[in-house]
Amino acid sequence: MSTLIRWLHRIEDAVLITLLLAMVLLAGIDIFARTLFGGGIGWIPPLLRVMVLWLGLLGALLATRTREHIAIDLINRLGAAWLQRLSRVVTSLFAAAVCAIIAWHSQEYVQLAYEYGDQAFARLPAWPMQLVIPFSFAVMALRFLVQAGQSLRHAEETA
Repeated sequence: MSTLIRWLHRIEDAVLITLLLAMVLLAGIDIFARTLFGGGIGWIPPLLRVMVLWLGLLGALLATRTREHIAIDLINRLGAAWLQRLSRVVTSLFAAAVCAIIAWHSQEYVQLAYEYGDQAFARLPAWPMQLVIPFSFAVMALRFLVQAGQSLRHAEETA
């Protein structure tokens, strides 16, 4: 199981790196085209906006994987050890619930975009580009649940 998770992490890292490199290259090509030809390539700016969405959400996945997401940790700094463990479990469960709700509603949004035939740019359907929203929030919810379980197990071991 750990080998599978390690490979999934490598794939996740590779997608992030590839996406960032592609964004830099596309932005450079567009700037070059604007400078030399007086106008950019019309499909690059909207594609870059979609790529920023993907990069942000996949970056959030990386932050939850490494537990480096934004957190208010006043209790973890000032509270007693038992309160710190309880806080980790409760906040992880709360974050999992919020991410699961967002994942559910965003999948409904993507489904509506599919049914109504929304287009992103260059007559491309919008829904494949929006799939990252429910996917990333569902994976974040799962990761927060796993982290809550790990914190609970750790609390039982140290008690």
